[in-house]
Amino acid sequence: MPIPRAAAPDLTLGFLAEGYDFVRERCAQYGSDAFEARLMGTKTVFCVGEDAAQMFYEPGRFTRRGALPTFALKLLQDEGSVATLDGEAHRVRKALFMSFMAPERIDPLARASADGLRERLATWHDGAALHDILREVLCRAACEWVGVPATEDELEAYTHETSAMIDEAGSFGPANWIARVRRNRAEARLRDLVAAARSGESPFFEGSPAAAVVAHRGADGAPLDEAVCAVELLNLIRPIVAVARFVTFAALALHRHPGHAAAIRAAEGGAARRFVEEVRRTTPFFPVVAGRVRTPFTWRERDFAQGEMVVLDLYGTDRDPRLYADPARFDPDRHLGRTPTPFDLVPQGGGDHFTGHRCAGEWLTIAIMQSLVEVLAHASWRVPEQDLTVDLRKMPALPKSGLVLADVAPVR
Repeated sequence: MPIPRAAAPDLTLGFLAEGYDFVRERCAQYGSDAFEARLMGTKTVFCVGEDAAQMFYEPGRFTRRGALPTFALKLLQDEGSVATLDGEAHRVRKALFMSFMAPERIDPLARASADGLRERLATWHDGAALHDILREVLCRAACEWVGVPATEDELEAYTHETSAMIDEAGSFGPANWIARVRRNRAEARLRDLVAAARSGESPFFEGSPAAAVVAHRGADGAPLDEAVCAVELLNLIRPIVAVARFVTFAALALHRHPGHAAAIRAAEGGAARRFVEEVRRTTPFFPVVAGRVRTPFTWRERDFAQGEMVVLDLYGTDRDPRLYADPARFDPDRHLGRTPTPFDLVPQGGGDHFTGHRCAGEWLTIAIMQSLVEVLAHASWRVPEQDLTVDLRKMPALPKSGLVLADVAPVR
């Protein structure tokens, strides 16, 4: 079936108005898993589903360069990051990031995150929002794990700066500009640390990801310049802080489906991991991913030329009824005995972790989520009356209240 075209001249306003549901609902209207329209004046093919993900993540087929709007690029990745590279340059840089993702390297971060949350639960003040506390806990754990030294004031600054980058990644205008200023401040501190390391000082402990970034040489054999080192160090810290969103939705799921907490506490055959996977599937995290064609190809009877824009709906793929029966229902047991393919569970992208643009930190995200979900399942807490509305027009989304907890005790 040929890919249908939207009648409207440009769907940018529709995308902003409808948010996470935009691509999936439009595809349903057209009776297709893809449609063509203009986005910000650019001819774009929007698509959803496992087959679309397989098309999108074919190695070497797309580049991220020129695909992400500047207002998002400057907050989420910035120039010179691994996400902006292709070919051998990308392979070599991605290998550096994947070297941090071995279980023996991830586990200490997951444990530190869990310990940090337990400490905060023990001193909880009623009225505190879980999402805010999680960001503080995860920023501290991230800086320690990456190997970035920070005073208490600097940790507070990194928390506010990375939070602004995440919160405003889908916005434009003054709020986005302020978040960019905050990112620039964080990068400036990190550049100073990189310069100190290269001048013979030792701000980064041996064997840390930070030390590895400073020592890394690219595909051309040259070390990364100080600005790119700072970008990549921040791109290690920021995504860890972003896991706070997933864990907030996990806590909301524990509140709404309390029966799952008992299975997690009992450590019943992978209950925590299944719960985490279902939270990842249902959480409005990354809405879409965009790419420009590098190598021309044909799909759905359409020829895709070099430079054309394609947008894959990640949120919609994870809620595709062809993949998940009754996809709106929260059901961790749907993952029982099921191994995801690289293209049917894509909250952090699809394809291969090592050779493609799938999020390098996905395994780290799962480990942190599982450790924190176990802490929350063993704790005692209450959700008082509050506004838990999730506005799917806001990208990234979050319960409006941030999930305020009361009567908190670290162990039930």
